[in-house]
Amino acid sequence: MPRHRALGTEGPQLLRGKLFVLRRRCGKPTCHCASGEAHETPALAYPVAGRTNTVTLAHANLAEVRASLARYEAARAELDAAADAGIAALRRSMAASRDRRQV
Repeated sequence: MPRHRALGTEGPQLLRGKLFVLRRRCGKPTCHCASGEAHETPALAYPVAGRTNTVTLAHANLAEVRASLARYEAARAELDAAADAGIAALRRSMAASRDRRQV
């Protein structure tokens, strides 16, 4: 399996988590958010030891983060498919073993 990069290094990166949008008001009485739309910031939520952590993102990072999340999902799907194939092979082997004993 290929090695993947950490932030700020060369090579493909994998990220686990979900993208979402933080909406908040800054608290400045003259800001547009005081009476209108809240500020929106993209963020990534990811699990660590059973807890959810959050990283706020710059809009410039969204494309790279989305691509990294997609690579993670593709790698996970590939691992799941390999595991399913392994279980199917184990079942076939066990069935063949039972069939040989019955003869």
